Amino acid sequence: MDTIFVQGRWLTADELDWIGQLIRHHPEWGRYRLSLHLAQQWNWRNGIGRLKDMAARTLLLKLERRGLLVLPRRQRGGGSHPAKRPLYRQAPLLREPLLEEPLGQLLPINLISPDTTEKRQFLAGLLSEHHYLGYKRPVGENLQYLAQDRSGRPLACLVFGAPAWKCAPRDQFIGWSGPQRERNLHLLANHMRFLILPWVQVKHLASHVLGLAARRLSADWQAKYGHPIYLLETFVQRDRFPGACYRAANWICAGQTQSRSRNDPDRRLRVPCKDIYLYPLSRYFRSQLQHTQRQQSGSEPKDSAHPLDLPLSF
Repeated sequence: MDTIFVQGRWLTADELDWIGQLIRHHPEWGRYRLSLHLAQQWNWRNGIGRLKDMAARTLLLKLERRGLLVLPRRQRGGGSHPAKRPLYRQAPLLREPLLEEPLGQLLPINLISPDTTEKRQFLAGLLSEHHYLGYKRPVGENLQYLAQDRSGRPLACLVFGAPAWKCAPRDQFIGWSGPQRERNLHLLANHMRFLILPWVQVKHLASHVLGLAARRLSADWQAKYGHPIYLLETFVQRDRFPGACYRAANWICAGQTQSRSRNDPDRRLRVPCKDIYLYPLSRYFRSQLQHTQRQQSGSEPKDSAHPLDLPLSF
């Protein structure tokens, strides 16, 4: 083995051996200490200078799954299998009265990004209680929004996180190669949770909220992680939802999944078929995602747009 590509990094055999020596020479180190040390030694930081210790943790887990090393036992809750699932209690909002006002009477709708533990638990509680898939805390880069009406009443919850590693219809739509995907996948975000609260029945609210999120998400991602987002993706379970709000918000249906899960490497698990919806956040998204070298944050290529790199509108 000369080099392997893991978590967006190329690792040499010498680096892999060095990680193994760290584990053997420091048996008292937990996974947190180990991942923090890796990020510090590699000076592995995001675009705003924060150490990417969680990315280093994910890299270690992937190496262990490949049988390339053995990590120390987990010393605290966390990772892909938390020691204790957090409890979210949302009793007061479960008694909210039905809201059926016209959208115009609720404007302006505000998207609030939770900035405290209490606010994040509030949003997580709503999703855990009312979203059909439930909710656990997102891993890696993510943004969360709570939509509120002009009076501050909560209306909807949105969570954006890491995109699918591979998705044939999406990858064909972008037109990128395998190496380009590996290098630039962080420039996509997956709309992993969308919940209109069950007592909120307001026509056109869902597409309106999607439009608000699309307009600000790239700038918010840039401020939090130091790089923009050029394309959004989401997967809509077609036997449950028609995807009407996404189409109304100008998302593009690029195809369907093959009834497989991202957590099923052996392709044995059958899951419901889902429609794949995409939304470009940049006119030049194809050129930016096909670029062979990481560009400066927010820069646009000088070449002309692809015929499908159209202006965005709602």
